[in-house]
Amino acid sequence: MGIVFTRLFSSLFGNKEARILVLGLDNAGKTTILYRLQMGEVVSTIPTIGFNVETMQYNNIKFQVWDLGGQTSIRPYWRCYFPNTQAIIYVVDSSDTDRLVVAKEEFHAILEEEELKGAVVLLFANKQDLPGALDDAAITEALELHRIKNRQWAIFKTSAIKGEGLFEGLDWLSNTLKSGGA
Repeated sequence: MGIVFTRLFSSLFGNKEARILVLGLDNAGKTTILYRLQMGEVVSTIPTIGFNVETMQYNNIKFQVWDLGGQTSIRPYWRCYFPNTQAIIYVVDSSDTDRLVVAKEEFHAILEEEELKGAVVLLFANKQDLPGALDDAAITEALELHRIKNRQWAIFKTSAIKGEGLFEGLDWLSNTLKSGGA
């Protein structure tokens, strides 16, 4: 991935290997986040059909980020990517209030998966730059995050377009994984 992303994780992980899935409904901003982290800029994207995967090797660290398409027809195939996952980044479009119920249902279905029971969860309440976007507290309530009792999780307000909140979330994730959170 991008040099900034590589340096961040190489300094924090040591020799740790991590597999991270980036999940969420279609149009939540998953691919925009991935490219923002990789290249440090916004890249025009099209809906992901299938997946994007980035692997990097830096100072004996192997780090994989899997960005899976979020369309209704693709979501059943997410489970094919669950084995050996240490962390999930779940991206929510904070301005798409009409689909928050669907986002919640998909999110809690993921948490029920046996192969993901040990995965740390980072939630990005994305698109904070759009009018009417719900803040992290409202997203926490809408997704019923209080129900999560058996794993470490955190939520961060983000704007992939502006680059806000992404590295704060990744700092939390890398520190949690480094301390053995997954």
